[in-house]
Amino acid sequence: MATFTVVIPFFQKEAGILGRALQSIFTQTYQDFDIVIVDDESPLPAEIELQAIDDAWKSRIKVIHQPNGGPGAARNTGLDNVPPETRFVALLDSDDIWLPDHLKNAHEAMTRFDSECYWASMQASDEFYYHFGMAELEKSEGGTRLSENPLIIEMPELASVMLKNWSFLHLSCMVIARPVFETVRFEPSLRLAAEDVLFFVDCILKSKRTLLCDEPGAARGMGLNIFHSIDNRSPQFLRQQFNTWVALDTLEERFRTRPGDVASIASYKNTARRQALWSQAGRMKRRQAPDFGLLARWVMRDPAIIRAAFQLGAGKLGRSDAR
Repeated sequence: MATFTVVIPFFQKEAGILGRALQSIFTQTYQDFDIVIVDDESPLPAEIELQAIDDAWKSRIKVIHQPNGGPGAARNTGLDNVPPETRFVALLDSDDIWLPDHLKNAHEAMTRFDSECYWASMQASDEFYYHFGMAELEKSEGGTRLSENPLIIEMPELASVMLKNWSFLHLSCMVIARPVFETVRFEPSLRLAAEDVLFFVDCILKSKRTLLCDEPGAARGMGLNIFHSIDNRSPQFLRQQFNTWVALDTLEERFRTRPGDVASIASYKNTARRQALWSQAGRMKRRQAPDFGLLARWVMRDPAIIRAAFQLGAGKLGRSDAR
């Protein structure tokens, strides 16, 4: 009967990563938790990683195996298996680690201010420079300070704020209360991109109160996960951009009555189109066939990608003519 259940989706090839994540959990200053690990058909099974850990730790860990479905599907399985006594769910990617006071800060803030959704900042690092903390967000977007130490702020229009740039949010810094985790789930079909953005928005809209804590809650790890090694030369890149567009299209429907939010989403959708088209142009330049099947599916859902293709082509021809 723990206050927190920690949900970890697990898919790794490199030994030692899960053990590092678990070490960061079991050294938390707040210790009332249990753990659900969902082995998403990992090349390195979770049980191998758990062989070396203390038996006292093992008694608080449940491992669930499922066919590979991606991180969103694995997190959904974890959420579906949270014990009925759990009050809060804390998410942790297997290749990340928590800082010692993460659960303590979350528990104190969420109980004090009756919150159902909470994010801490991600620890700054050179590798993941695009993350920024809640204090930086406050400088640009304002908000109400509820606490000074640690700095906790609240933004009534947080969903609109995150549509401009969601780099201040990270799953490993996220905690949700029972009214949220009982009903909100990931869209697993968007397994290469943007499923976290949809989840963030749905949790914010469902929560009666969302808090942002500037104190870092987690640090990014460097283990192999589904996003690593996917760049614009990767075969999966077009799929990633298509899934991003689908998620953004879904968000556009969520916010259809709010023109400012729709404009932000439309800008991101156009970026996804351009990146997808440039990646396929790069394949042709390297004498590789484009993914005509997926491009055809994209055109069926989004005829505007044809206009984007003409615009990009005209821009490239214009630069050539100028030379």
